[in-house]
Amino acid sequence: MIRYLTVNEVLVLYRRIIEQSGGAMGIQNIGALESALAQPRQTFGGTELYPDLIEKAAALGFALIQGHPFVDGNKRVGHAATETFLILNGYEIEADVDEQEDVILQIASGQLSRAQFCDGCEIMLRLVGYMADRFSKMRRLMAGDTSRAVLNSLLR
Repeated sequence: MIRYLTVNEVLVLYRRIIEQSGGAMGIQNIGALESALAQPRQTFGGTELYPDLIEKAAALGFALIQGHPFVDGNKRVGHAATETFLILNGYEIEADVDEQEDVILQIASGQLSRAQFCDGCEIMLRLVGYMADRFSKMRRLMAGDTSRAVLNSLLR
């Protein structure tokens, strides 16, 4: 099951970021925040628009950075929310801080599309190995997949 961020969680991230790194505190557009947080869950005709976790993370980050829900700190919050979403779901960003900052600035300036950001995320991420694999298999088992392959792999 995918763990999505709530409005309150992002507001806590925002407050902490502004307190630690400075800037004007304030919500500019609550609708833009709610819309950004809804992006990873979007569907059309019953089909997910962002079917995998990396696409969901990219949609979230892109919407927060481009949507400007806050008076200040939108790029920082977009990055922090994306990274938090990924960590909560078993991924880590492997790119160094300078690479990450460059990508965020490209999004903010319109030089990087959502699709390009998604492609870049795939390169910069790594699944947190063994545990993520085990969680995936447990999810399949809990969803009713009792195939011999899944059961045997959990015994290893």
